[in-house]
Amino acid sequence: MTDGATPGFPALSIERAHALLTAPGTPLEIGEETIRGVKMKVWKAAPPTLREIFMASEPFGPRDHLVLEDDRATIASFRAAALKMAHQLIADGVKKGDRIAVVMRNLPEWPVAFWGGVLAGAIVTPLNAWWTGAELEYGLKNSGASILLVDIERYERVREHLDNCPDLRKIYVTRAREEIADPRVARFESIVGAVNDWGAIAPLPLPNVPLAPDDDVTIFYTSGTTGHPKGAVISHRNIISNIFNGLAAQARSFLRRGEMPPAPDPNAPQRAMLISVPFFHATGCFAVMIPTLLSGGKLVMQRRWDVDHALPLMEKERVSHFGGVPTIAWQVLEHPKIDQYDLSAIEGVSYGGAPAAPELVNRIKARFPKAQPGQGWGMTETSATAVSNNSEDYARKPASCGVPAPSGEAKIVDDKGVELPRGEVGELWYKGPIVVRGYWQNEQATKETFVDGWVKTGDLAKMDEEGFIYIVDRAKDMLIRGGENIYCVEVENALYDHPAVMDAAVIGKPHQTLGEEPLAVVHLKPGAEATSDQLRHHVAQKLAAFKVPVEVIFWPETLPRNANGKIVKKDLKKMIEQPQF
Repeated sequence: MTDGATPGFPALSIERAHALLTAPGTPLEIGEETIRGVKMKVWKAAPPTLREIFMASEPFGPRDHLVLEDDRATIASFRAAALKMAHQLIADGVKKGDRIAVVMRNLPEWPVAFWGGVLAGAIVTPLNAWWTGAELEYGLKNSGASILLVDIERYERVREHLDNCPDLRKIYVTRAREEIADPRVARFESIVGAVNDWGAIAPLPLPNVPLAPDDDVTIFYTSGTTGHPKGAVISHRNIISNIFNGLAAQARSFLRRGEMPPAPDPNAPQRAMLISVPFFHATGCFAVMIPTLLSGGKLVMQRRWDVDHALPLMEKERVSHFGGVPTIAWQVLEHPKIDQYDLSAIEGVSYGGAPAAPELVNRIKARFPKAQPGQGWGMTETSATAVSNNSEDYARKPASCGVPAPSGEAKIVDDKGVELPRGEVGELWYKGPIVVRGYWQNEQATKETFVDGWVKTGDLAKMDEEGFIYIVDRAKDMLIRGGENIYCVEVENALYDHPAVMDAAVIGKPHQTLGEEPLAVVHLKPGAEATSDQLRHHVAQKLAAFKVPVEVIFWPETLPRNANGKIVKKDLKKMIEQPQF
């Protein structure tokens, strides 16, 4: 037992805790259904669609819900704006299954756009707000989006690409200071008004659009090794099952320590979440935004993550939960002025999406005694968190990302798909109602990634005797910078496009808070010249800023390769770690 664990813990095994939580007649009862020809466990009491999640928030109407600087919206005013947008989209000709794209930074308008599309029956397609104009064009064209809801910054980035998107017929732009001379463009505010005026919107009924649990409701793009993102097609059941996964993980912690989970209390103090991950990420949308609405919580936003601004904001708004990626937790804990702020409301710090140092849990407990730290593992293809590690379990096994939810199954397999014994390293596969049906208009990638309800994650992992999973490496050549996925081959291709570059490899450079950063190693063509700044600028013209290498090392000879001609990055990393570098 490591320091920080509870004496006598655990009182119950994982299997026994899950059996008690999911027994017949309980709120978390597990049943079985056949979904797209595959039998799997499901949450029997789960609401069928996101419409019921939206409806369930009505009793919390007077509470503050969305906060950004001077903009504040209650749950009631947000609901009114979302319903107004839903009716507008239907008036614009949006029919069930049509794609509408949302391209914004974290703004109060983002949830309005998302829920407006959901309630209209559309397949909401958020695109990465960090993408370049060309990348956004790809997302719009690939999804076939007919409506674009966009903030003015992203509009300026993509406007010269819009004529290349033949399906796009209407664009709503928010926070524009001047009129835009394009017949397709209207102001977002012309439909719902400014955020602080949403309370004046006359209530509208829910649109009468038939929705079912396994209907497609959103497409979230995930980076691809070929340079083209893949659109994971996500259903109502996928998202709602993930919410129930989270509820089960919290309840499991109580049972494991020998306590009964508390009954839901609608009159309990409001939870306030500092949202520091983008809404266009599965975590930000499925694990934070939607559950916060369901529970009547408050979402506190920043224009961009800034720890200097976050600390007084956390004090002012009585933030109870924060996290997202380990970066955020480290920056808060190590801030030199942390003792100047009252952060006594903190009761939860959760993160994932990047490697986390095991000592982080002890640092969190020392600073925030009430807090229950936790981490997890998931991917867009699992609609956010599939595996979780909380409370005392996290203190016992801080290097583990946790165990699957009761509705899920995980296995470690070899390169032939044969399950391996506990303790052996192989590829992690996951099955459950959170696994998406496949990729949008990409049958080949779907067949390669999804098999009989299982998703091949591409992550190399091992599982211990209790079922706790440890991610040991990534089979797909990818690194994660502060929660942002970067496929090395994409950056390498951009470097290879420079006329001076002969050889290029991108590897992860360890970083205490970001997890890792992209580092490029290049060998120039004979007689060619290029500086590190020139190559970084070259990549920046082709890819989003977070993908640009933080440093370029020039190699005097061809990069080390194996017999097949593939660069051996393990050897390259060892060489770079030598003192001369």
